[in-house]
Amino acid sequence: MASLQGSFPAISVVRSSFSSSSLVGASFVRLPDCNQRSSGDRISCRRTSCRAMVQQAVQGGAPATYAKDMERLSAKESLLLAFKDAGGFEALVTGKTTDMQRIDVNERITGLERLNPTTRPTTSPFLEGLWNFEWFGSGSPGLFAARVVFERFPSTLARMSKMNLLLKDGYAKVAAHLKLLNSIESKFILSTKVSVEGPLRMKEEYVEGIFESPTIVEETIPEQLKGAYSQALTTAQQLPVPIRDAVANGLRVPLSGTFQRLFMISYLDEEILIIRDTAGIPEVLTRLEASSSGMAETNPEYES
Repeated sequence: MASLQGSFPAISVVRSSFSSSSLVGASFVRLPDCNQRSSGDRISCRRTSCRAMVQQAVQGGAPATYAKDMERLSAKESLLLAFKDAGGFEALVTGKTTDMQRIDVNERITGLERLNPTTRPTTSPFLEGLWNFEWFGSGSPGLFAARVVFERFPSTLARMSKMNLLLKDGYAKVAAHLKLLNSIESKFILSTKVSVEGPLRMKEEYVEGIFESPTIVEETIPEQLKGAYSQALTTAQQLPVPIRDAVANGLRVPLSGTFQRLFMISYLDEEILIIRDTAGIPEVLTRLEASSSGMAETNPEYES
């Protein structure tokens, strides 16, 4: 998932913020392509798009629905801007966000949650897919893990660039992307089993942790380390085949459901997911891509 140092995924105004009943007889203008702009320009472009839609739309029989859709869109835009103002993903995991920035983000999270359009998010087809972590609250497991990396190593040696969540077919994978010495890229993947406990509540059981074998970008290795790297590479090639295969497949840590947690989904639409743990700590994710099977049908495990 791209970190907040880059750009946020564009909010699809027509798809996520306007119902067909509220835009009967609406006319639209062609707007500039936001995907070709910088991060700041994209946010400005989305706000301009929002204003243009307001000016062009002809409300047809559902003014209350239309107003609710516009309020939700405004709240989403406001939350994304608050993330950017707080310094993005890197500032969050390194503890550089201020109390004022954190309370501002939490206020906007609460404002968006009250506009949740999905009454049964745990069985919604929008839940499955690939998501990017944008925000952890204080005490979140994700924030704790990220800070361990930054507290143990200087930022010049190690940094966490992003965290992703893949939800599909009752299973989830959380991937933390690490970079060492600006040359070695690796991932830690936590696999969990997710089950539906109610219309808002879910449980996840931790199945396995995997430290993937690092990928080394030789062109970026510092000159003073190239000799050591060549020696390590030669040594690795002389290892027995079974050991080489084990190293190539990464280090696996079986968890077998030893750890688990309950959480609730407080907001879900096509582009934003907000969950809270038993302590009420929020985590905010934005969609990277949807699951085709998830968009086709809902989860059959829970029916009201």
